[in-house]
Amino acid sequence: MQRFPQVLISVRTDDHDAVSASPAVSAAVRDVEQALGDTGRVLLRPSGTEPLVRVMVEAETKDDADRYANAIADVVSSVA
Repeated sequence: MQRFPQVLISVRTDDHDAVSASPAVSAAVRDVEQALGDTGRVLLRPSGTEPLVRVMVEAETKDDADRYANAIADVVSSVA
């Protein structure tokens, strides 16, 4: 099993539901998943204890993981 670099970004939000229901966030995640194909993964989840949404991206390179995680985090921030 090959291990890929992971990037985790925590985005502050008071409304987890707005992020979860946002078409813009869904589109951003879908776009990154399509770009990654079988060479990475995306995880977006609200914190159960803090006013945060965590964005995790795993990709073949650290640069790709950073770029994709930041792209999704920017969209989450704009909704939050």
